[in-house]
Amino acid sequence: MTEGHTAGKPKRRKKRTKRLSVILLIELLVLLIMAGSYFLITKYGMNDGSSDKTPINSEKNDGKGKNNDKQNTEEELSPEELEALREQERLMREIAERDALIEKAKKLTLSYDYDGAIELIRSYQGKDGGYEVYPALVSALNELEKEKASLVLYGGSYTSVTQINHIFFHSLIADTSKAFDNDYDSVGYNMYMTTIDEFKKMMQSMYEDGYVLVSVHDLVKLVTDENGNTKYVPAEIYLPAGKKPFVLSQDDVSYYEYMEGDGFASRLVLDDDGKVTCEMILDDGSVVRGAYDLIPILDEFVEEHPDFSYKGAKGLIALTGYEGVLGYRTNELTSPTYEQDKETVKEIVRVMKENGWEFASHSYYHRNLQEKSAAFLRDDTERWKKEVESIIGPTDVYVFPFGVDIETTMDHYKSEKYAILKEAGFNFFHGVYSKPWMHIKNDYVRMTRRPLDGQAMLEFPERLADLFDLNEIIDPARPPKNW
Repeated sequence: MTEGHTAGKPKRRKKRTKRLSVILLIELLVLLIMAGSYFLITKYGMNDGSSDKTPINSEKNDGKGKNNDKQNTEEELSPEELEALREQERLMREIAERDALIEKAKKLTLSYDYDGAIELIRSYQGKDGGYEVYPALVSALNELEKEKASLVLYGGSYTSVTQINHIFFHSLIADTSKAFDNDYDSVGYNMYMTTIDEFKKMMQSMYEDGYVLVSVHDLVKLVTDENGNTKYVPAEIYLPAGKKPFVLSQDDVSYYEYMEGDGFASRLVLDDDGKVTCEMILDDGSVVRGAYDLIPILDEFVEEHPDFSYKGAKGLIALTGYEGVLGYRTNELTSPTYEQDKETVKEIVRVMKENGWEFASHSYYHRNLQEKSAAFLRDDTERWKKEVESIIGPTDVYVFPFGVDIETTMDHYKSEKYAILKEAGFNFFHGVYSKPWMHIKNDYVRMTRRPLDGQAMLEFPERLADLFDLNEIIDPARPPKNW
């Protein structure tokens, strides 16, 4: 027993020595790995990934000594370590920059601007190269292109751009008790105006049914043939399946004098946040601000539902000039406030254009142009361009007063009146009809609009049955048909 016990000791000692050597080797390897990792992270910072966003040795410090602590830490670093820290901070900034870029691109797709989103990603240029060298950007781009490929022409709802609806309104009634008070204007308001309540219900119903706002300029494009001649052809509008593009416009946003005291807004203004809103004058003469007409209401709706707008499109504002524009009497050229009013309107128009609104001529005097002479139209157009276009900027869209076209022809325009308007720069012409109708000619576009007013709702409800259920739309405060 003694011999056996003594003989076993060297063997156990050898095993213990071998085990210790293995443990020491493992510990050495772990230390080497940790040291190497620290060196790599310190020198090169983080990889470009969405989950690794916390810099090494970063600790929360919300006190006033944060900058001092950072300065003290940097003073303790060697030049090499300080350079590595600067590189790490740069990488962190670039990662944040790319994350913000991806979010901005995704925001563009909410309004179906996939081309803009894809171009935004492709345009990125970092220190290490273009978007192709950054996995996060490549992944985002692939997803955008996949989503774009799923879109269909006109949402699959129409087979031709000529089937797209163009609906229009006049100034909205903000106070029905004043508009429908049985005075001499009440019948006209009942026929040609829409209430705020009705407009909101219409937009909500159309949104739920898949309608999407587009610009009149989205409907066609100007191309050049092999001989160098230009012509208008249908454009392509790609939307998710089930969506329905439509155009919206509003006439006479001048807040005419005859409307005073009848429950309408009095003019457009910019609020404290720089957004377009309305002023309305109360019975006691005080002025209040709010969304008392179509423009700020639609702005708010699209802000809440960006998928209701194709690439940010809102609507077309058709302006006359004989009592100014947007509630400002810019027709009174000798007014002591003329210059101030003109500059105010210019700023409102600038903001509106930035937010997707477009403008059109509705003539200067608002007369039936089919009945008027070519000489009258020429003078009317020249005055509109002098007093209105000089303020709101150029436009190539003309909306006929009363919806009455200058010609009854179903062929190409031939009259002197057309030549006058064409010479003045107008290429889009809009009348009124009960359903979509559109002619695309080489040199102009002719399109009708559908009124969504009291007359359409009360006298011709069947004409609007394809858009919404009027039983859910008509304002209870609206009188029955009284004309």
